[in-house]
Amino acid sequence: MKEHFLYLLFLLGVLSSCGNAKLSTADAQFARGEFFDAAATYRKVYAKTSPRKERALRGKIAYKMATCYRRMNAAPRATGAYQNAIRYHYKDSMAYFYLARSFQMQGKYKDAIKNYNLFLERKPGDMLAKNGIRGCEMAVDWKKNPTRYVVKRADLFNSRRSDCCPMFLGKDYDQLYFTSSTEKATGTRKSEITGTKNNDIFFSKKDEKGAWTKPQIIEGELNSELDEGIISFSPDGTLMYLTKAPREPNADTSVEIYTSSRSGAKWGTPQKLEITGDTISVFAHPAVSPDGNYLYFTSDMPGGQGGKDIWRIALNEKGEGTLENMGPQINTPGDEMFPYIRDNGVLYFASDGHPGMGGLDLFKASQNEYGVWKIENLQAPINSMSDDFGITFGQGESGFFSSNRNDARGYDHIYSFELPQIEVWIEGGVFDWDEEPIPDAVIRIVGKDGTNQKAISRKDGSYKFKLDLGTEYVMMAGCRGFLNSKYELITSNEEKNEVYRADFILASLTKPVLIENIFYDFDRATLRPESTKALDELIKLLNDNPNVTIELAAHTDMKGADSYNLRLSERRAQSVVDYLIKGGIKADRLTPKGYGESRPKTITKKIAKQYPFFKEGDILTEEYILALPEEQQEVANQINRRTEFQVLKTTYDLF
Repeated sequence: MKEHFLYLLFLLGVLSSCGNAKLSTADAQFARGEFFDAAATYRKVYAKTSPRKERALRGKIAYKMATCYRRMNAAPRATGAYQNAIRYHYKDSMAYFYLARSFQMQGKYKDAIKNYNLFLERKPGDMLAKNGIRGCEMAVDWKKNPTRYVVKRADLFNSRRSDCCPMFLGKDYDQLYFTSSTEKATGTRKSEITGTKNNDIFFSKKDEKGAWTKPQIIEGELNSELDEGIISFSPDGTLMYLTKAPREPNADTSVEIYTSSRSGAKWGTPQKLEITGDTISVFAHPAVSPDGNYLYFTSDMPGGQGGKDIWRIALNEKGEGTLENMGPQINTPGDEMFPYIRDNGVLYFASDGHPGMGGLDLFKASQNEYGVWKIENLQAPINSMSDDFGITFGQGESGFFSSNRNDARGYDHIYSFELPQIEVWIEGGVFDWDEEPIPDAVIRIVGKDGTNQKAISRKDGSYKFKLDLGTEYVMMAGCRGFLNSKYELITSNEEKNEVYRADFILASLTKPVLIENIFYDFDRATLRPESTKALDELIKLLNDNPNVTIELAAHTDMKGADSYNLRLSERRAQSVVDYLIKGGIKADRLTPKGYGESRPKTITKKIAKQYPFFKEGDILTEEYILALPEEQQEVANQINRRTEFQVLKTTYDLF
């Protein structure tokens, strides 16, 4: 359908004949927009002209033939014909511009930039050529770094001809209407523009299982021998706006907007919508705003920015002031077409005037509170080096659009698109210092964006939260009988699925807690540098629990005299306290205590798992250790040499 209506939008005035009857026929076909037939006639005339004696004529015919191919989306053929026009010194500098665009539509960006620059030498400052160069330069990066949209060809809706311009009916998104020139279309007339059948409107519905059914043609009086398609619906779904191409033999083609009313399941005979009294300009591509107040459409009527512009007219008013051009931020000297408006007021449209990847690209336009539009190219993979247009959204960031990518004939097809939801999670577990899971712990997470979530740990201590991109979070885990533990996180801004992990280790309020990886110089109380990491974590724990006071207890093994071991352990406990005070912990929250060898360690489940020759509950007394093999004795002595803390009070500085 896009081939018909898009080509019809580019109608040129009647070109003068060269006196040759067949050339006159070609010119007349061209003037009426019969590009398929005109291209064939020009090709025959071109073959009969002399490359030496009729160079100027060959250049002129080649240019017209190239224009026909361009209107038919046959970029490779257009490229060859424009090159011939230039070779025979055709005087119109637009040959360089359209040659550049043809290269661009084939993804040959270096050749396109070269010819855009040749055109700029002849027409300095041309905005469309500059935008063409910018588009070629950006397209290379967009192809290398596509967006996260997933695009697939929707083969159920596509035929061996052209299928395009899908549109949902209703908010359930279970009915899809579209335009097609499939052989199943009504009537027998073929288009002189493309050589295929004229277009009709088809539709598909979802079945009880949510699967799309095979498309069907709309029966009744809506479709005819003429071209129908590119539709939109009123908010209540009872009125269809469609593009129709009335056609009279040997007369210029025209494109107009019609309406059709629905009675039950049937659509009535289309009635022409009188937008203005203008009978010459094109009116096409209707799109009703979600509130039903405006009809957006495409037209080349006077008062635009050049080429085809997007306009809108108020549907609930009559009289002057209801017709509005969307302005120079949206419209360019090129062509802006196929408007579509989402519920949030964002405008989508196709354009070859803004910087793009090839032919028509799809763009998104958002207006701020000051009336300024922000225009964004949807980039690859939604856009390609070919024509991409006619988008419609279903639920969320998903829907369908049209493209003639990967089709050597230039036929359009329907593609689906979907933006997979980014899932960012944080998961982990809550454990005690012996690595045993703590069920029923409360985990809270507060985001700087104002979010506040709460979870209860499962029997295995596990928990899970869903997060957002680029957000700062603070987490706190706590449980009765344990100190709280805090964790901070900033999620990445990168748009990719991510799973963060944070395990909370909670210290008991009722029993000593081993501080692992505390090391002293041999037979001294001096802390070794590798002890700082564990002690810094203890400082953080005390800061997270500001109302707690603790006892710092140091223990030795059985080697040496009892009195010596007691003094050594006291000095070591004081060394830890001094480090904590230096780290900002108040001295009256800390009580150093040296126990020497008087409190041998009781084997925990964690230690027994690490050293299977011990059993949970064994007490590493001197008698027990001496009964062990020599190697196991050293392990036992190592376990007894330890630094622990135990909570004394939880009411510090509360009263």
